[in-house]
Amino acid sequence: MKLAVFGASGPTGRQVVDQALARGDAVTAFVRDPARLALSHPRLRLVSGDATRDAAAVAEAVRGQEAVICALGRRATFKSGQLMARSIRILLFAMEREGVRRLVLMSSFGVGESRRHAPLVPRLMYRLLLGDIFADKLLAEEAVRASALEWTIAHPVMLTDGPLSGSYRAAERLALRGVPKISRADVAHFMLAETGERRFLRKTAVLSY
Repeated sequence: MKLAVFGASGPTGRQVVDQALARGDAVTAFVRDPARLALSHPRLRLVSGDATRDAAAVAEAVRGQEAVICALGRRATFKSGQLMARSIRILLFAMEREGVRRLVLMSSFGVGESRRHAPLVPRLMYRLLLGDIFADKLLAEEAVRASALEWTIAHPVMLTDGPLSGSYRAAERLALRGVPKISRADVAHFMLAETGERRFLRKTAVLSY
């Protein structure tokens, strides 16, 4: 598959890139700073730019792809800077203009209505610490849902750096207790599988162990 990955140098995006290359995909990695990816592979192409403003670079990354995975996110901060809302508008426009239909977006469990279904401790954390981050992600989700694309939104619970297990739960609604977790590697596994399987076409999937 020809696949574009946004947020490719982030901890989850890098998992997507590594697993995609391992399964034989041709990957276009969109990164702000190519040095942060530090990876060379014959089936890897790098496109550098700012996803919130470089429309031409985003279009270049999307052009000719069969699917797009967006794993953009803010690291080590509780301030969104409207990263998702700003970047998703540019990405959706580029995909529609280039005729690329399939989009898998990584958001977060706790965004929007999903917060009501969270256990008590995560729900408090979402409210106290992640309000701005989640409000930004909600705007991005709303834009994706309003588009004509063939989208899937992933709602992983708390992310860890654990290994790829391939054994996790994915459903529109999951029973969750305590502080549920899932590894970034398994989230990447789900998103890559979903580009082809389309079990959650125009749906949101909660991901957890």
